[in-house]
Amino acid sequence: MFRFFKKKPTQSESSVEDQLPTPASHESEHIPDQSLEKVIVPETETEATPAVPAQTPFRRSAFASALSGVGSTGVTVITPVEPPQPIVAFEPTAQAESIDPVEQNAPQVVNEQPEQLEPELSEQNQEKKASWLARLKGGLAKTGQSIGSLFVGVRVDEALFEELETALIMADSGVEATEQLLTTLRMRVKRDRIEDAEGVRQALREVLTEHLQVLEKPFDVGRVKPLVVMITGVNGAGKTTSTGKLAFALQHEGARVLLVAGDTFRAAARQQLIEWGARNKVDVIAQEGADPAAVAFDAVHAGRARGMDVVMVDTAGRLPTQLHLMDELKKIRRVIAKADPTAPHEVLLVVDGNSGQNVLAQIRAFDAAVGLTGLIVTKLDGTAKGGTLAAVAAGSQGVRPVPVYWIGVGEKIEDLQPFVAAEFAAAVVG
Repeated sequence: MFRFFKKKPTQSESSVEDQLPTPASHESEHIPDQSLEKVIVPETETEATPAVPAQTPFRRSAFASALSGVGSTGVTVITPVEPPQPIVAFEPTAQAESIDPVEQNAPQVVNEQPEQLEPELSEQNQEKKASWLARLKGGLAKTGQSIGSLFVGVRVDEALFEELETALIMADSGVEATEQLLTTLRMRVKRDRIEDAEGVRQALREVLTEHLQVLEKPFDVGRVKPLVVMITGVNGAGKTTSTGKLAFALQHEGARVLLVAGDTFRAAARQQLIEWGARNKVDVIAQEGADPAAVAFDAVHAGRARGMDVVMVDTAGRLPTQLHLMDELKKIRRVIAKADPTAPHEVLLVVDGNSGQNVLAQIRAFDAAVGLTGLIVTKLDGTAKGGTLAAVAAGSQGVRPVPVYWIGVGEKIEDLQPFVAAEFAAAVVG
């Protein structure tokens, strides 16, 4: 056996072994120290070792060297981050090449959407405005028809003014407001030399708009937080319904509203307000049998703690002749002022548009008790004549011209709308 190993490494065979790859040369170095059976074992190991780098590491090294220019020998070839990077980076560039560079500008795409939606939104607003005016004119149809019919086929003379005086008084405008309107109308007709009946009707519409302008005032929500609103009125005027509709209108403007059931003794009133709260998805504070002033006091603190924008306190209905109930209303106002020295910021009176001249007595009584800041006129879709607001604007019967914030012409939740003098005058004149 010793002679066999000595005889094998000749000069020619050694030169051939020098030309073989590195694994074969390692095998020849291990053969002299081991037996023949052990030589077979390293041969199988040498066959297995080149198979692993020949399949996976070699391809990865070739891929990495093609990307980064590094040779195939090194640890950086096995990093899993490098192969996906060119694939991920390549897909968006391929998409970007097929798109116009101008279309890739994000602000331009965002700015184009409102421009396309603005005409649609304006058309929807116009449709809502038209339907609202139609309902307002329909509610005041009797007054509009009675006054509008006076200008058909007549001459501009004293008889026309006498007919207008009768129509305005019948529309609950009152004597004082009627005299003010007709005096201004006569001066306008004389100054502008109006000779046709249609011109007189247009002048009357302008005069009535100017007369009602003192009642038009926007409802400012954001001047204080929370804005505490106290809602009062007689029985059956629509206080709770107006409270729910007003909550919907204020929510539409982006305000957070908290409702308070101030009528703690009538279960139906609390349940009705809770139903409006569920419809508007707002919280309602209600306590059975508790003191209304205490409930209002807790509600103001709750509204401040919850970060509400508006806290609306719906009080129980009462007649101005019920003095003990009017004293309770004064107590509620005083207790609210203890929770917030500047509150209540708004004290609203809900009046029925069908009450006629009785509205003046209600305004005078509630204003003396709690100091009114605004009015909500409801049920103008019934037999209301609309001239009562002209009497309020004229200060008839010693009434202070309290601003009219909202008017209602229907039972739907969106039928409570801000008061606009020009629209109201157009519906009254016809």
